[in-house]
Amino acid sequence: MLRFMPVGDSMTIGSAGEHTWRHRLWRHLCVAYGGPVTFVGPRETLYDKQADAPTSLAYADPGFPRAHLAGWGEGWQHMAPLIGDAVRDHRPDILLVSLGLIDLGFYTNAEQTAQNVRAFVAGAREADPRIRMVLLPVIPNIRAAADPPFAEQVDRFNVLLAKTVADLDEPRSPLLLASPPEAYDIHTDTYDGTHPNARGEHLIAEAFAGAMWEAWGLGQAYATGTD
Repeated sequence: MLRFMPVGDSMTIGSAGEHTWRHRLWRHLCVAYGGPVTFVGPRETLYDKQADAPTSLAYADPGFPRAHLAGWGEGWQHMAPLIGDAVRDHRPDILLVSLGLIDLGFYTNAEQTAQNVRAFVAGAREADPRIRMVLLPVIPNIRAAADPPFAEQVDRFNVLLAKTVADLDEPRSPLLLASPPEAYDIHTDTYDGTHPNARGEHLIAEAFAGAMWEAWGLGQAYATGTD
């Protein structure tokens, strides 16, 4: 059994009524991997916008392993202190991480955020020295389109993230930098300029699947759908 842990912010936890990219990736891996796969983590819920809390289980399709470590409004600085216990308790083989937008938007600059990436990696490896990680760069959102200083911070962080992955990668615990989703357009692939719609979910899932296929030979190329 290959065990994945999705780690992320609002784009990963998703909100009530959505499939989430986690669901899209799980469906792909069930066919592409050729063996049993599951998702693990300390959380299971979606974010309920009416309650303003992560209390919903109203997935568009609840029939998949819904476990994760993701939170609405949470970033690298929030997950770095949590990842060690999450890895120890749930024993993932691979972390699928999509973080950074909320950090840069509200909490830390690019350099500080990159330091929190290092703390996250150290915490995960302390819990499991052989953990593998796939890190997705920050996808610029509608704020980046209207706020040049914020856009510069996003670009700066993505450069630092690539350098961090290069610095910390090691054979025993490989780090993999995924490519940003190809052809991702905030006007057609999100419902509000930030959060993915169905097509956006597929594109994010494809980014993770493609990285693992190309670098590690895990699975197959992703067949993007629109359901």
